[in-house]
Amino acid sequence: MADPVTAAIAVGWGLQAVGWIVSPIMSEIFKKGSSFLGFDTSKKLKELEPKVLLLQRVMEAVEESPDRSRLEQLFKNLKSAFYEAEDILDDVEYHRLKKQIQDGKLKSDGDVPIRMRDLMKKKLSFGIPSSSSNDQESGMSKSQLKNSFDKIEKVINDACEILERLNLPPVTDYNWRQLVPPNSRSAVTTAAPPLKVIGRDEDRDKIIAMLHDKECDGHESTNIGLCYSVIGIHGIAGSGKSTLAQYICDREKKDKEEEKVGHFDLVIWIHVSQKFDLQAILTEVLEGATGRPSSEFKNRNTLRENLVKELRGKRILLVLDDVWYNIRDTGHHGELEQVLSLLEVAKTGTKILVTSRSKDALVALGAVGERCIPISDLNYDVFLQMFMHYALRGAVVPGHDGIKLQMLGDEIAKKLNRSPLAARTVGAQLCLRPNVEFWRRTRDRDLLNETMGALWWSYQHLDEQVRRCFAYCSIYPRRRRLKRNELVQLWMAEGFIKTTNAEEEPDDVGQDYFDELLSASFLQLAERKMEQGCEVDYFTVHDLLRDLAEEAAIGDCFRIEKGFRGEVPPDVRHIFVRSCDRKMLTEKIFQLQNLRTLIMDYPLQIEISDEKFLESMFTRLQNLRVLVLRFKGTLGGRIFSLPASIGLLKHLRYFYFDMDVLMDLILPYSITKLYHIQLLDVSAAKGMDFSGAKHMSHLINLRRVSSGLDFPNIGRLKWLQILRGFIVKNKVGYEIRQLKQLNKLKGALAIMGLENVRGKEEAIEASVAQKEGVTELSFGWSDGSCSPEVEAEVLEGLCPSKYLERLRINNYQGSTYPNWMVSKQNGGPEHLRNLLLENCSRLEPAPELFEVFVHLRWFRLWHSNWDALPENMEQLTLLQVLDINGCPNIRLLPALPQSLEKFCLRACNEEFTRSCETTGDPNWQKIQHIPMKIIRRV
Repeated sequence: MADPVTAAIAVGWGLQAVGWIVSPIMSEIFKKGSSFLGFDTSKKLKELEPKVLLLQRVMEAVEESPDRSRLEQLFKNLKSAFYEAEDILDDVEYHRLKKQIQDGKLKSDGDVPIRMRDLMKKKLSFGIPSSSSNDQESGMSKSQLKNSFDKIEKVINDACEILERLNLPPVTDYNWRQLVPPNSRSAVTTAAPPLKVIGRDEDRDKIIAMLHDKECDGHESTNIGLCYSVIGIHGIAGSGKSTLAQYICDREKKDKEEEKVGHFDLVIWIHVSQKFDLQAILTEVLEGATGRPSSEFKNRNTLRENLVKELRGKRILLVLDDVWYNIRDTGHHGELEQVLSLLEVAKTGTKILVTSRSKDALVALGAVGERCIPISDLNYDVFLQMFMHYALRGAVVPGHDGIKLQMLGDEIAKKLNRSPLAARTVGAQLCLRPNVEFWRRTRDRDLLNETMGALWWSYQHLDEQVRRCFAYCSIYPRRRRLKRNELVQLWMAEGFIKTTNAEEEPDDVGQDYFDELLSASFLQLAERKMEQGCEVDYFTVHDLLRDLAEEAAIGDCFRIEKGFRGEVPPDVRHIFVRSCDRKMLTEKIFQLQNLRTLIMDYPLQIEISDEKFLESMFTRLQNLRVLVLRFKGTLGGRIFSLPASIGLLKHLRYFYFDMDVLMDLILPYSITKLYHIQLLDVSAAKGMDFSGAKHMSHLINLRRVSSGLDFPNIGRLKWLQILRGFIVKNKVGYEIRQLKQLNKLKGALAIMGLENVRGKEEAIEASVAQKEGVTELSFGWSDGSCSPEVEAEVLEGLCPSKYLERLRINNYQGSTYPNWMVSKQNGGPEHLRNLLLENCSRLEPAPELFEVFVHLRWFRLWHSNWDALPENMEQLTLLQVLDINGCPNIRLLPALPQSLEKFCLRACNEEFTRSCETTGDPNWQKIQHIPMKIIRRV
């Protein structure tokens, strides 16, 4: 019989295998391929269904079966066939896009006579093979895809033959989620407190303060509000949520015993779990309220009547432990609401304390804001104390053995990634055998697998596509800080995001996937930083879940770390290179023809001759969907050319090219043939020469493009989301109206060359107000070739959306502010957070600015002729940064808000600068409360 450790590994592998086979991946591939091959998808899937059902038996026999190695190989073959089918279908889509673009190009060419266009179309059609084995539209071979589908069927048939030889019991009802062994879930908890809780006092006191807080309490038996409020604790399985809740209940009961009258009349504990029976839950609540068995109530109405009688007029603490939540399961949520509705008869101040692996569950039950509390990580010293408590149960082992056990205990604890569940399970085993040899053998085992069952359970309840996204995270090094949008873009590029209808944006669905992982604690907020006046969130994967992600990826993801000298798995699909030399790239990585992701996190030395090096990469790795290249060198001022072979990467969606040296970059025309490309970022180049610029509009799937890439007719790229900069020119294809249809833009957008806009009507054509996803805007004029009056009209016509957060106006020579900046009835950015006025020499101070933009956090005034700051600045109660640079006429500061955290004064009047540094001076007195002051004369 397999031991618990290897059994846990088997469970993980088996769940992943069967989940992969029966997931939407297979049906999606067959659905896409059916129209191409001309077969009935539902019929084909129905033929395979009984065979797939049989494969569920893999779980129960895989570890003990002598055929396990062959089963694993079959699963690898199956995945390989799926990937192959995906690649072929992607080729089909590429050729259809190519034909669509060619047809569109012919239709838009008005200079070609109709007879000539017909002749060209005939020539084009003659170029497509007409054999029955090829698709007339795409030119792709049907036989390739059919062979791939046949391979999938063969793998399933081979696996079924092996399983039939195992003489397994017949399959009656297929439900792969039930395959998780009972002991893989954390044990059902009760309200009985643990013997000792370590490192949770601060969390306990914080939550108890919330439980006793009256701020969120409603009014009993009125329509003003509910008589109860909800507080929730969320975190991954085994992180200590239930233990903390028990600790809180214990303190409440102890306080009641000591003070005779506690804050709550009743403390009721209910373990909910994923599947629960409402009748049983109501019975438990009644038993908790009365303190006696209540099994005699068979009728639910009678049960509810008795509950209302027992709960009426009492202040109650109801603990709902281990609540599961599926946004798609409305019935489950409705039954929980029935439980909560019983508390409407309780006394004001009643509280519900919820523990869940998902933050969504807490929100669904009514917990909001700071009342959704993530379980905190224990620092290592506290974790070691907890672990040794479980391992020795307070026993003291005397002499040299005691010292050795302490040393071994420290080594074992370091392998457990600060998981309270691991501390309990491993510590409990050690406690049974407090001898050095057993502890030494335990230290050498893969201990974390003993806690993986509960985590696998949580993982398997994510949607299949969300699971693929999470597994992909294992490509990154441990504890890597991850950005939300970067991850979503990579998931999109890999094809992990599936939309269910034409109206859904893949980017929005990807954001939902991210939120689901965040809610279920598979991703955690690691850090929130201020970068250039903006809050930027960085996320990480908990170490224990990081191990799960690696298991889930099953060899798809691989990292090359510093000092690596081993072999790269030949079937790997995604590689992250942290350190690498040219030899390893050419001899190992370039041989991986099935590679889909290559992320070079380590900059490689670049030379002029490296065009051939890249040509070799592009020629060999033609299945790449994601390519991130970083180079270093000493070629400042020189020219580097990307080879034309980049056009061979027909599957490429994400291309990021970074250089730490300033050089001009020549882009080949063939880039315009990357019809699948979604992100194209070559912004690190000093300058760019791109012969194919006028055909960039062929890249109809482009969503993000670097600011240095200049090309006409950008308005044709309807999917474009990120456009760092747009320069208006007096040239066809560069008019400001090119922005009109780009309403999917988000993030930062700089519109420059506004001197080339002739008035308000042209400016309105940009439809800036419709771009609600744009949170940061920069408007810039350059040569002053148009009058101040025209500039004022143009700025009036560029009214942003009300969702704008940051605004920069540069080199504006108008003397008036647009209505949307100085009128409360403007319909403009009423919640603006950051405002920078730079080189706006004709503008006068305007108190109305700070009556409209009352939510400002940062205000910067650079190179201005203002002679004073408006007197109403003190009303900006949220202002954190005031930055005055190059304003020689300012002599006196007004009263400033107490919220200021940073004051910058540079290159201003010498006397004014000195006054801000002189203790006791009126200007100094107005800034003395500000923690950070940066005052410079230049």
